[in-house]
Amino acid sequence: MKKRSVTADFCYIQEMTVMQKTVHWQTEQALVDYDRAVAFMEAKAAAIRERGDDDLVWLLEHPPLYTAGTSAKGHDLVAPAFPVYATGRGGQYTYHGPGQRVAYVMLDLQRRGSDLRKYISDLEEWIIVTLKEFGVRGERRAGRVGIWVAAQGSEAKVAAIGVRVRKWVTYHGLAINLDPDLTHFKGIVPCGIREYGVTSLRELGAAVSMAELDDALRRSWDRVFS
Repeated sequence: MKKRSVTADFCYIQEMTVMQKTVHWQTEQALVDYDRAVAFMEAKAAAIRERGDDDLVWLLEHPPLYTAGTSAKGHDLVAPAFPVYATGRGGQYTYHGPGQRVAYVMLDLQRRGSDLRKYISDLEEWIIVTLKEFGVRGERRAGRVGIWVAAQGSEAKVAAIGVRVRKWVTYHGLAINLDPDLTHFKGIVPCGIREYGVTSLRELGAAVSMAELDDALRRSWDRVFS
C-alpha cells in the first residue's frame, strides 16, 4: 500500500493504492459552490473514462442550498429559503449546508464488476460502518433511500444518498449530517418522505468533529471497498 499526503490552502489530498487501483482523497477546507462541484465531477468522470484517470473521493461542505434530483416533485418544495439547483443525480429534494459532510465519489465501476446495485449497497454500508465508530446504529429501510436511526421514539434520516452514473463512472454520492442547521430542511420534504424527519450526529449525542468523521470515512472505506 502506498500513501502520500500533500497539504495546501484549499484542500488535503491522500492517495491510496489498493490492488493496483488508486483512489485519491481530496478534502476542501472552504465551502464549495454547487455549480463548481458539478462541473468538477463531470470533468473528472469524463477523465476517468476517457483517459483512465484514478478514482476520487471528494469531501466537502456546501453553502446552504437545495438540490432537486431526477424524481423531485414540485409540491415537495415547500418554502425554499436558499437557492435550488436541478441536478442529474437520482432521488428527490435534499438540503446541503455547513455542518454536513458531503462525499462525492467518482469511481470506474468497470474496474469493480459493473454492478450498480452492489455499488449503492456499498455506499450504504460505508455510512453504516462509519457511524458505528461513534456508537450510532445506522440502518437501511426498504423503500426509503438513505441511512436511518432511531430518534425520539420514531426514526429519522441521518445520511442521504444520490448518485449518477455515466459510461459506468459514478459521481455525486452521499451526505452525512454531522451538525447542520436542521431547521433548513423545513423548506423541503426531504427525499419526498413526509412521515419521518432528519437528524444529525450532534442531535444524537455524538460529539464528533468533522476531522474525526473524515478519518472514520477513510478507515471504513478500506473495509467496504477494498
